[in-house]
Amino acid sequence: MASTIPIVTLLIVMLYCHAANAQLSPNFYASSCPNLQTIVRNAMSRAVNRETRIGASILRLFFHDCFVNGCDGSILLDDTATFTGEKNAVPNRNSARGFEVIDTIKTNVEAACSATVSCADILALAARDGVVLVSG
Repeated sequence: MASTIPIVTLLIVMLYCHAANAQLSPNFYASSCPNLQTIVRNAMSRAVNRETRIGASILRLFFHDCFVNGCDGSILLDDTATFTGEKNAVPNRNSARGFEVIDTIKTNVEAACSATVSCADILALAARDGVVLVSG
């Protein structure tokens, strides 16, 4: 029994080291949804051309999404009978905007690669493109 403890400890340390080396990749969807970045960029370009302020609004959505429990897309969730989300929370009510832009992007992404890209990733890409499009 005593001889297995160092082995188990070593395995746990190796597991943690492997997890610590995991990194985000800008090419994560390159094979599963190769047109993702173009879809998001085109939709954001159309939205910014209609109203320049929407770039900042999408960035604000992203900030508020990340502020509460991490960047998980939860700000995009609609309230239900059993769930009250961030979208209509008092700090966001009547001030957070741009949800329809993200909904449009999500619809376009789903048409190209169904059930592949998370709403959180779409919001992050849209915020990035919004900043770039307004020369931020």
